[in-house]
Amino acid sequence: MIENQKIKPVQVVGPLGEPLTIDDLPKPGTTRWVVRRKAEVVAAVNGGLLSVDEVCDRYDLSLEEFASWQRRIQHYRDLYERQQKY
Repeated sequence: MIENQKIKPVQVVGPLGEPLTIDDLPKPGTTRWVVRRKAEVVAAVNGGLLSVDEVCDRYDLSLEEFASWQRRIQHYRDLYERQQKY
């Protein structure tokens, strides 16, 4: 059943446009979450490097906490894009 298997990329585009791999992500057990680290984890999920479940397990996050990261990162992205238009 190949269609049920997920093929994960080796790298994705990070929040600043740089290549991002599993090794570039914050280490499991990270407790100090600055915006850059959150953005890297969100980019990893958005790019398919890790699933939401894998991220929640790896960093001991609730689904709600990770969802709040996604919303905040999207908010920052929207602000940045609006500023670039003017």
